[in-house]
Amino acid sequence: MDLIKVLLKRGHISDEEAQFVQKEMKETGRKPEQVILENDMVTEDKLFEIKKELLDLPLIKKYPEDVSNDVLRLINRNSAVHYNFVPISRETGGTIKVGMVYPQDIQAREALKFLSRRGQFSYKIVLITPSVLNKLLNQYQTAEKEVEEALQGLEKEIQKDKTEIDLEKVKGKADKEIAQAPVIRMVAVILREAVDAGASDIHIEPMTDQIKVRLRIDGVLHTKLRLPLKVHSAIVTRIKILSNLKIDESRIPQDGRFSTRFGGRRLDFRVSTFPTTLGEKVAIRVLDPRKGQKELEELGLLDHQVKMLREAAEMPFGSILATGPTGSGKSTTLYSILKIINQEDVNVVTLEDPVEYTIEGVNQSQIRPEIGYTFNRGLRQIVRQDPDAIMVGEIRDEETADLVIHAALTGHIVLSTLHTNDAKGVIPRLIDMGIQPFLLSPTLRYTIAQRLVRNLVPESRQRVKAKPKEEKIIMDEIKKLPPKIRSKIEIPSPLYIYKPGSTKEAPSGYKGQAGIFEVFRMTESLEEKLGTGRLEEGDIEREIRRQNMVTMRQSGMIKVIQGKTSLEEVIRVTAQ
Repeated sequence: MDLIKVLLKRGHISDEEAQFVQKEMKETGRKPEQVILENDMVTEDKLFEIKKELLDLPLIKKYPEDVSNDVLRLINRNSAVHYNFVPISRETGGTIKVGMVYPQDIQAREALKFLSRRGQFSYKIVLITPSVLNKLLNQYQTAEKEVEEALQGLEKEIQKDKTEIDLEKVKGKADKEIAQAPVIRMVAVILREAVDAGASDIHIEPMTDQIKVRLRIDGVLHTKLRLPLKVHSAIVTRIKILSNLKIDESRIPQDGRFSTRFGGRRLDFRVSTFPTTLGEKVAIRVLDPRKGQKELEELGLLDHQVKMLREAAEMPFGSILATGPTGSGKSTTLYSILKIINQEDVNVVTLEDPVEYTIEGVNQSQIRPEIGYTFNRGLRQIVRQDPDAIMVGEIRDEETADLVIHAALTGHIVLSTLHTNDAKGVIPRLIDMGIQPFLLSPTLRYTIAQRLVRNLVPESRQRVKAKPKEEKIIMDEIKKLPPKIRSKIEIPSPLYIYKPGSTKEAPSGYKGQAGIFEVFRMTESLEEKLGTGRLEEGDIEREIRRQNMVTMRQSGMIKVIQGKTSLEEVIRVTAQ
């Protein structure tokens, strides 16, 4: 099979591209598919449809959601990574369906034969795309032995009771701990998996015949474990005990938190349970103090944006509002500003839901709506605490917005968050919430909009020449930058950018996240229009252009040119 000739004959690649692929194969030893996909010559779907025809094999393009751990364990992860194949399912009769990205690879075929003889299973080969392979590799358990041992312990407990473990029947907390020892280990494995992977969230979800454990890593959910459904009750109960929740209440949502130590450092876990038709779903937010307390320079801000926010932190009064969707890093940004404000002679008080990170020297208060302690009630009391600076977790309604604005009006620095798509949307959003425009002019000082993009792994990223379409997308944004900013950016000619390259530690090619930002400053001309009620449609947009604000998309394109992230990643998070 000569894939390059077929693509050339069908007009999917040019003669020049075919020569480039052959040259790269010769120099680097890579397969034609790798070179073609890394340089975006043909889409993955189209390329593997053609491979399907040439090889006469069934093609799986969609990630199979029901791959069991029993099947995955037939081939170890190291072999799966090295040879680009992975077991997918057990067919009727016991035959294992194995997905291969490169079925034409003789070495991979020989390795599969050897593994099948050693594991005593027969197999059938199907074709899979690299995307499907990467998702399945992410599902492999990195703590397989511990998980298996913990499951065996749970199975014994369940068989002993002839039913699911009912911890309510065990009297005394110490006895409960002993009775659920396998559960303790299982939950510890899940938590450690999340911490080791750098996950921000853990989702424990009951399915029709199993439990799915997913981790949100760098903003993207990955399935990490699949467990028998019979252990669901025991795991949820264990987490409830840790979080001081009612273990006999499964009809309504509950919120709690607990702390533990991993690797010599203290971590907090925020727990939320949610009743579903299949049982209780548990979501756990992993709160690592090291991630939540960063300097402004570590967030991904451009140099002039850091300078603007340092100026904002030093103003005597006024509000600083961060905006963006859930999980975009708004709280981390506000904490970074709060660290600058938090001096010996400054009284800082916060109202949060929940308190995510503890900051030395800051008076942090957790609101509790269930007992009537809301943002509104807290804000009314907070001004009696003689604060210089106030942070309010979120402006959710007109009453909170009004109290925040009046706190800024009476000589306080106020930090808070709001949900809008961009920085320019803050003013109309507050007006829609019932705030009079003339109150915004003396109080609203800075607005920050942000998103998080995944960072490319420097050691494995692939340098490729930008396609004409990609170059146009990037340069269209770069040309709009203020001259002072644009002059500092080194733009190579021809333009080269970077794509993710998979490694064992980071199969996606990404590790960690950084922010892309836009920072908007209130100006005298805008203040005047707000104060006199003469704000017209388009005034904010014109002011943004006048003060040369760098948009989130432009900020992202700078990171693309610098090789810090990929073009696809910036487009993904900034798509409107």
